[in-house]
Amino acid sequence: MDINIRKSYELWLESLHLDDETKSELCSINDNLKEIEDRFYQELEFGTAGLRGIIGAGTNRINKYTVRKATQGLADYISSKGEEAKARGVVIAYDCRRMSREFTQETALVLAANGIKTYLFCDLRATPQLSFAIRYLNCISGIVITASHNPPEYNGYKVYWEDGAQIATEQAEAIIKSISQVTDFCSVKTMEMKEAMERGLIIYLDEEIEDAYINEVKKQSLRADMVMEVADEFKVVFTPLHGTANIPVRRVLKEIGLKNVLVVPEQELPDSEFSTVKLPNPEDKEAFELAIKLAKKEDANLIIGTDPDCDRVGAVVKNRDGEYIVLTGNQTGALLVNYILEALKEKDLLPENSVIIKTIVTSEMGADIARSYGAEALNTLTGFKYIGEKIKQFEENGEKTFLFGYEESYGYLAGTYARDKDAVVASMLICEMAAYYHAKEMNLYDALLELYDKHGYYLEGLKSITLAGKEGLEKIREIMDYFRTNRLEEITDKKLLVLEDYKSQKRIYTDGSKITEKIELPKADVIKFILEGGSWIALRPSGTEPKLKIYAGVKSDSLEKSRKQLSAMIAYMEEKMREI
Repeated sequence: MDINIRKSYELWLESLHLDDETKSELCSINDNLKEIEDRFYQELEFGTAGLRGIIGAGTNRINKYTVRKATQGLADYISSKGEEAKARGVVIAYDCRRMSREFTQETALVLAANGIKTYLFCDLRATPQLSFAIRYLNCISGIVITASHNPPEYNGYKVYWEDGAQIATEQAEAIIKSISQVTDFCSVKTMEMKEAMERGLIIYLDEEIEDAYINEVKKQSLRADMVMEVADEFKVVFTPLHGTANIPVRRVLKEIGLKNVLVVPEQELPDSEFSTVKLPNPEDKEAFELAIKLAKKEDANLIIGTDPDCDRVGAVVKNRDGEYIVLTGNQTGALLVNYILEALKEKDLLPENSVIIKTIVTSEMGADIARSYGAEALNTLTGFKYIGEKIKQFEENGEKTFLFGYEESYGYLAGTYARDKDAVVASMLICEMAAYYHAKEMNLYDALLELYDKHGYYLEGLKSITLAGKEGLEKIREIMDYFRTNRLEEITDKKLLVLEDYKSQKRIYTDGSKITEKIELPKADVIKFILEGGSWIALRPSGTEPKLKIYAGVKSDSLEKSRKQLSAMIAYMEEKMREI
């Protein structure tokens, strides 16, 4: 074992600032060298949005000490902005995960000890509610304690800024620098809850903010009349997958007129173990097993499911054969783009400078649909923070009118009341859209097939390769370096036309028409291969999990042909990686 890893482990054991429970946990792994290495080979990285990791003792774990240290760094950064920033304060939300409430309290007490006012929700809340609350309360910053759709052993700490979006790259770098200057736990300030509340440094929020948020969500409704028309017969099965969405999603669906919303009883209440699913992730088809069972029993028209912090939503639709089809995030996104633009155009409310925003690994189908309505489609890096930055930019300069933003990983936002993906508004719009097509004697799968016939058979896939631990991290770097230095000429039978390396910010044309172009996006560890015929494939290390992700997209004149092409492309890339 590396001597520095052992030294770090022993420093924790000998620290006077660690509690007995933490030390006992560390003593229990004294003979497990691999476990010690995994817990101490690095510090849990504060990335471009915050922390995320396995709960436990150690530098490479999320625990009250790493949370306190991150918060002290954030507090120092806020304090550097002056007394006004400290007085504006920070609002904190948390989800149903293990230790979420405890980490929230630790965070609030560190902020309070630094003289920074802190607002707390009385109970768990959805991530988009946090995004909304920041601007509603005019806070300088916001934090949500969540690990989104990760397994139950994970938790996280996500930081937002005054615009309601996750912190920008420059802010993240400044906060990381500030955190790095917190060299030991004794330099972290904290105080007792009683003192913090007596001094007005910690304030609990009431229902006013909840009502304001729901009202903003309902303003995004486009065809409430259609919902009322079919409300008696249209049935929706909803699962919050044990998370925070149960109350806000059910409330907004009820208030727009849906009468038959059936909640999966086994998954209705918060559960930190997510005991009915392997993963609490609507991207995982298995997460819908109980919902599909209930839908079949009740003959429901639509199923929706949200992740634990309610920023992602998946949809399952019944086709004409009575089968329930799980839509991908790209398919749902394309349907929503078409639904929103079509409704606005019918009402003569579609602005001339309309824009939809998606990410570089999201299907081109939505962009194609947007352009057919005269709207512009823009790409950002993966991560909704980049979409949030664009919303702010357009709101300030008035150049474009933002209508809708989305990413393939089931994140959607309509409107500008929030600056992060919102499964509450997306759930409302998906249900309203399905009700609209139901009134036309169609289902969402019929609508999707119509879009395919009009725009082409776009199909996308994602393959995540788990490479855990120190060795896994090194392997991911090795694979990414290989594809940067070994130029592919084709993938399967598709000729490579363009190589986009977002780390070097270079777009390289292989057809000889141009040598290179600068990519006008921030640096990111992503490589994208654009192939002939509208196909593409991209490689990206996950920012939150020990995974290397392979994204791929194809376009052809039939669904079957697209399936075959997609499968072949992903298989090719997997085989190539095994050779490295």
